[in-house]
Amino acid sequence: MLKYIRQFLHRPSGLIGTIMLAVVVIAAVFAPWIAPYNPYERVQVQASDILAPPDSAHLLGRDDAGKDVFSQLIYGARVSLLVGFTASFVSMFIGTTVGLISGFYGGKVDNFLMRIVDFLLVIPDLPLALVIIAVWGRGLWKIIFVISILGWTYTARLVRSQTLSIKERQFVLRARAIGANNLRIIVRHVLPQVIPLIIAQAVLDISASILAESSLSFLGLGDPTLVTWGNMLNFAFERAISRQAWWFLLPPGFAILWVSMALILMGSTLEEIVNPRIKSHHLFNPRRMVSLVLPVPPESTPVPAIPTAQEDS
Repeated sequence: MLKYIRQFLHRPSGLIGTIMLAVVVIAAVFAPWIAPYNPYERVQVQASDILAPPDSAHLLGRDDAGKDVFSQLIYGARVSLLVGFTASFVSMFIGTTVGLISGFYGGKVDNFLMRIVDFLLVIPDLPLALVIIAVWGRGLWKIIFVISILGWTYTARLVRSQTLSIKERQFVLRARAIGANNLRIIVRHVLPQVIPLIIAQAVLDISASILAESSLSFLGLGDPTLVTWGNMLNFAFERAISRQAWWFLLPPGFAILWVSMALILMGSTLEEIVNPRIKSHHLFNPRRMVSLVLPVPPESTPVPAIPTAQEDS
């Protein structure tokens, strides 16, 4: 694990993503001290305060209720990070468990579990989440549960494919020969080998979970009592576009893009470290990409030199 950390620290893209994510995490943790106003408190506003442009007291202006947009942006990071990390952890746990059991035992167990995975992969996640939330009702923990249930399939396939390879290695066969049971082999020998890949996939799942929560909130299925980036986009799209209040529309969208880009940089760097075969792919080599499109010119054969009269003499 220390080897992976040292390699990660030497990758510029991973460091940039970590710094970008750290800025958002610090802002979310210290939101009561960073945000100049509490977005959950009622405010007395006048007509001129509705969608007021930025000024010295409100750096990003005000929304349609006269509240500070910058404060909502800081507090919205709390909900987005909570949804992202919680849903990613739950989906990682489910996917890892299913993948380990399916890949290690094989046979009918593998066939049954993979058919469930195939069924969930066929159905688009967002429409299914919309139906479940619309029938079940809105709520933060309901959204986290739905995102977790629909987001573990790729992790299960990834862990299963690695488990199929690892269980045939010599150290697993030796552990079985000395009498180790299946649970001990899975926990002590197989799981440590797939943990780096699981962590890399979990980082990417955090970004997907944040985008899923923002999409549901933007479509009006989020928790209306909470300040989230998706709810901000929903309110801004309905009420700020006609007034050309860009200060209410752009900040939450930029915040979602910022966090997603940070997590994608971190996850891609971790994938390259734990899976070197990705780096060796032709898409990572510009020369090999060009050689696939343009024909390689044939090597020119050297022309033999003609002896001169002086050399003959």
